[in-house]
Amino acid sequence: METNLSSSVGKQARRPIYLDYNATTPLAPEVAAAMRPFLEEHFGNPSSAHRFGTVARTAVEKARSQVAGLLNVEPEEIIFTSGGTESNNYAIRGAALASSERGRHVITSRIEHPAVTEVCRQLETEGFEITWLPVDGSGLVRVVDVAEAIRSDTILITLMHANNEVGTIQPIREVAEIAGPRGILLHTDAAQSVGKIPTDIRELRVDLLTVAGHKLYGPKGVGALYVSDGVLLHPLMRGAGQERGRRPGTENVLEIVGLGEACQVARHRLSEDMAQMRACRDELERGLCQSIPDVRVNGHRDQRLPNTLSISIRDINADQLLAAIEPLVAASAGAACHSGQVRVSHVLEAMAIPEDWARGTIRLSTGRNTTVEEVRAAAAAIAKAADQLRRGQL
Repeated sequence: METNLSSSVGKQARRPIYLDYNATTPLAPEVAAAMRPFLEEHFGNPSSAHRFGTVARTAVEKARSQVAGLLNVEPEEIIFTSGGTESNNYAIRGAALASSERGRHVITSRIEHPAVTEVCRQLETEGFEITWLPVDGSGLVRVVDVAEAIRSDTILITLMHANNEVGTIQPIREVAEIAGPRGILLHTDAAQSVGKIPTDIRELRVDLLTVAGHKLYGPKGVGALYVSDGVLLHPLMRGAGQERGRRPGTENVLEIVGLGEACQVARHRLSEDMAQMRACRDELERGLCQSIPDVRVNGHRDQRLPNTLSISIRDINADQLLAAIEPLVAASAGAACHSGQVRVSHVLEAMAIPEDWARGTIRLSTGRNTTVEEVRAAAAAIAKAADQLRRGQL
């Protein structure tokens, strides 16, 4: 199988073309360079009063300013966490518990990341009521549905900024214009959008926003939560007074420095990165749509991340396709097959993608390092594998 496909792309078989940037990104060189002194030399505890601690504390505060700069907020509104999952948990659970005396109703959507949906399901077991909003065929939440779901006891709305599978960008600003005047907190999981599209919080007008370091060329295991000044959150953990008493535990200085630098780099090259990722994504889309019969693109055609392509190939098993191209292309599936049963992702289900299309869905996401030559080779490899699968040759 590898020999047949490799013949069409030559040397690429030695190193797969990476098209899974929505899953994770490599460390940017600038990030690795910024982190190195804190791996090799500066080991102090930021809470210590001596010089070693001062160096670490200064580095943490510099990183806080760098994250704040990308989001256009005050440094004091940034809390460092262990990643997107913790940030989502803290935002949703913290806000719900802190506001429970005012109400116990939360609004979210059916296409959220598990780091949101699982928190909401847990709240349901604790006496909170969750409204799960539908999406249209492009994965878009309708603002009118949000408005109609609001009740007198609604305390929180949590909607992702951009979907991790199909890339659809949600109308967060429009939702904020509904929620704000009613005193309803608005949280957005921006793990997939920060560093890919503008995430100016003064424009979005959210109260809480999640950042994940490894999605924007920073290290894994670190993230941030923007908390608007004056918003109260019930603590997730108890301990000492780090992060202004909101997130106890000795700060992960090494990775916080990396996150800060990643945000700084993203801020300066956002327009350049958007254009480059979109050009590669569009070239990939053209190549696949022109060379594969019975193919469809999922997600909103205009309101979509510049790097994300969710594509469904009719009557193809995505797992088999990915296995066939694995020596050449690294990507993700929108459906999984276990014991002969196809499990379609909850996002595709919510979008009502027919199963004969959904089972053949793969997600391809370009990045800062992707080239046009790579996406052309990837398109050729995917098209050849799809043809061979349809002919029963794989």
